[in-house]
Amino acid sequence: MALRNRVALVTGASRGIGKEIALTLGRVGLRVAVAYRTNKLGAQKVVADLRALGAEGLALATEVTDPGRVKELVDAVAKHFGRLDILVNNVGEFEWKPVVDSTVEEWRAVIASNLYSVFYATKFALPFMRRQQWGRIISLGAVGAERAFGQAKISAYSAAKAGIVAFTRSVALEEARNGITANVVNPPVIDEKELSLEEARRLTDARFPVGRPATGRDVGEAVKFFASEEAAFITGQVLNVSGGWML
Repeated sequence: MALRNRVALVTGASRGIGKEIALTLGRVGLRVAVAYRTNKLGAQKVVADLRALGAEGLALATEVTDPGRVKELVDAVAKHFGRLDILVNNVGEFEWKPVVDSTVEEWRAVIASNLYSVFYATKFALPFMRRQQWGRIISLGAVGAERAFGQAKISAYSAAKAGIVAFTRSVALEEARNGITANVVNPPVIDEKELSLEEARRLTDARFPVGRPATGRDVGEAVKFFASEEAAFITGQVLNVSGGWML
């Protein structure tokens, strides 16, 4: 109930993990801005689902690698809702290639999507949060990012996710006295079929020690915790939502 009527901005929220994060936050009464790049119909469906839950939603197009458009996005959210309390940096694309075959343009695109986007959105959201003396910044990494874990063929993605952890800890230190926390949620591999939690519980998946596949809802619940009043004393931390995978 403490989160009711606070405002969250979730990037990349028209599908997948971002969609489930938006809906999980909507279930506890948050007003949610659903940011998307091209999937307008998907974003509008998420807004409709939020309204069915009794939550207010707003779909906004953006390009997270363009600082000007990210500033416009953040300003539009604050103008529409009158405030901005929670930022969820969810976007993160990758290229599946070894370093020797990767082009400079591909490297830059992956770093920009995963790391620059977090800087842009955080930078432009902080003034609103400072004004309120309350804020939550939650960025998505990848399982093992806090250990700078490498994996073949996704070097730029791995480097960017490790960078998110260091960036988040820096923000946590800078903004602690302003009532703003910054944390990272590391999601696992999630089936593109977008299983519901109920469906996942009826299945088995040998990759995860808990015995079932991961879902976007699992990640959404972790984000909800970091957004809550109960997590006010937790900042600069990394939570692996992995079902025991890659321990």
